[in-house]
Amino acid sequence: MATASELAEKQRRVREFLEAKGFDGLLLARVENFAWFTGGGQSHVSLAAEAGVGALLIGRDRKVLITNNVERPRLTDEEMGGQGFGEEIVPWSEDALAPIVARLTGGQRIASDVALPGATACPEDIARLRWSLTPAEVDRYRALGRDVGAAIEEACMSLEPGHTEHEAAAALAVQHFSRGISPIVALVAADERLLKYRHPLPTDNKITRTVMLVVCGRRNGLIVSATRIVSFGPVSPELAKKHKAVTAVDAAFIANTRPGGRIGDVFQKGLEAYAAQGHRDEWKLHHQGGPTGYATREYRATAASDDLVAPYQGFAWNPSIAGTKSEDTIIAAPQGPEIISASPGFPTVEVRAAGVTLKRADILVR
Repeated sequence: MATASELAEKQRRVREFLEAKGFDGLLLARVENFAWFTGGGQSHVSLAAEAGVGALLIGRDRKVLITNNVERPRLTDEEMGGQGFGEEIVPWSEDALAPIVARLTGGQRIASDVALPGATACPEDIARLRWSLTPAEVDRYRALGRDVGAAIEEACMSLEPGHTEHEAAAALAVQHFSRGISPIVALVAADERLLKYRHPLPTDNKITRTVMLVVCGRRNGLIVSATRIVSFGPVSPELAKKHKAVTAVDAAFIANTRPGGRIGDVFQKGLEAYAAQGHRDEWKLHHQGGPTGYATREYRATAASDDLVAPYQGFAWNPSIAGTKSEDTIIAAPQGPEIISASPGFPTVEVRAAGVTLKRADILVR
């Protein structure tokens, strides 16, 4: 899974972090940070877990897995074996992280990605360590993007009028799990619900004319997001006009996402595109996405976001106009943004923005 050079680079980043901040060690207990440091190790049991069933204590000259006797076999056999970790294994009945860390660190200054007595919680600073993807991660991310693009397409192709939104979500889940991808977000809206809700959990509402599927798919810690819309019969002129507008906004976000650029400035370009398309205030009705990678969104970007786009950082912008939405996952590469989650069987529209021509997913007519 993880290459030696990838693991060495992550150890280097942690060492630099410790030296720059004056810490003696770093505790990684969150699912996304465990996956990042181990090159894809899965420390969760519940898909909804924020902290995993194993934590990593990383110092300048050692790294230790902290877990209990129940979780240790899977973690060491399947998730992080051969990576040179020491082990601190306790009975499941005594599985309390704080006293174990205190015993192992003995008064040292420890940074943590979770609140822990005696440690300094700095999850935002720690998250920045993972923003710039290594070459091995870029390869895994591209492969995940291809599979998510194919999976959401297959789910769309399987639907028929009369299917419920729950059945559409089930199709989405089947297509992703069959590719080793956990759909940690699955949203579906048909017809009137598509006009009313921006984050539509699936219901027993039956598909009549139009349906939108949204997914955030996770594999080996990395997450790819995508949205697709299907129309059974010709697309109405109103929806066609809205979708053309939203793809133009999406293209503006994507085309301006370049390494070194201020994220707040990219956001502003998106707002200008909304205005140019005649939907000046639509952005106020739904967040517009932002940086991604090991989190569905590292945070929701705004005009006040002062972080700079990192080389090979993941982004998923998701502009919407009532009844439609455009969303894919990209890598901010030095040579230009790379869309990794395209669905080959979907129609596309070409949009010119910031000097480049981008293909955006159109509405699939069936």
